[in-house]
Amino acid sequence: MGSLPVIGAPGWYETIRMADGVTLIHEPWIKPFFRCNIWHVRGRDRDLLFDTGLGHFSLRTHVPLVTERKLTCVASHTHFDHIGCNHEFPDRCVHRAEAKILADPRNEWTVADRYATDDMFDGLPQGWESSRYRIVPAPADRLLGHGDVIDLGDRAFEVIHTPGHSPGGIALYEKKTGMLLSGDIIYDGPLIDDVYHSDMSDYVETLLAMRDLDVSVVHGGHFPSFGKVRYCQLIDEYLAQKRQAGCHLRQRP
Repeated sequence: MGSLPVIGAPGWYETIRMADGVTLIHEPWIKPFFRCNIWHVRGRDRDLLFDTGLGHFSLRTHVPLVTERKLTCVASHTHFDHIGCNHEFPDRCVHRAEAKILADPRNEWTVADRYATDDMFDGLPQGWESSRYRIVPAPADRLLGHGDVIDLGDRAFEVIHTPGHSPGGIALYEKKTGMLLSGDIIYDGPLIDDVYHSDMSDYVETLLAMRDLDVSVVHGGHFPSFGKVRYCQLIDEYLAQKRQAGCHLRQRP
């Protein structure tokens, strides 16, 4: 790994403006499979930050966008690559099923013990030592459940509980625009249902329930965004793979 470039904090994050007041913040020196998409959404009264990345370098210090206005920080789930900087924000939300992990983010509970290695990187962050990586505890200010709403004043995102990848996974759905911030339950890449506290049966049930959601654009936890056709393709491909593997799937009505 000594041949990899060493990257300092000023060049670690990149921001990319999307449509509908959405900005992608990501860490381009992390390989795509491990690279969390951090989503910032502008609202009238406050902004939304959905996930916070690896946490080795401070988001608040190096991404001015996240300090411009009042902000609600929501964890899609508590795997290490999504909650690294949650402690930097005072208004923190997580699904109640994973509140314990956010408050006590042990490496074996956040899957950092399995994935947080030098192999994640195309460029090593300055000061990185995988053996010393730890996430700072960040107890939630609000515990979320299915159907709850994140209110930004002129925008409302409904919480969809998405167990499967993890028990307290959530997506956020803006009905007015059809925008889905999907976290790790659905993205355009290999879906993971075999890590600590994943449940394949829950995963199948969640995707069956989400299949007919009226989406216009999906901003996933990893990989590029996509539209409704690809959304349905990805769900159907996953379900077909499980059928071929002999998993029992209930029939959709």
